Amino acid sequence: MARPGKLDQAAVDTWLKAHAGWERAGDAIAKKFTFPDFASALAFTVRVGCMAERRDHHPDVELGWGRARLVWTTHDAGGITQLDLDLAEASDAAGP
Repeated sequence: MARPGKLDQAAVDTWLKAHAGWERAGDAIAKKFTFPDFASALAFTVRVGCMAERRDHHPDVELGWGRARLVWTTHDAGGITQLDLDLAEASDAAGP
């Protein structure tokens, strides 16, 4: 399966304007999600992890009490690809 190519900055900026909470983090996009407790944050990261496994594309995850932060990038493309944007949208759908 061919991996997608890196998107140009304008395409990423347009996407970011349409998706609240997501921000550029270097060559990645990131978002912090908040939850009422640790168990909810953990359950969210498990849902995202299962989704990531199915797509063979994995975020960096920071997990703490009542919070999770996801960072999506495509290392082999050297930055943000459509796959990152698609999985960020799926992460929103899986979130609180």
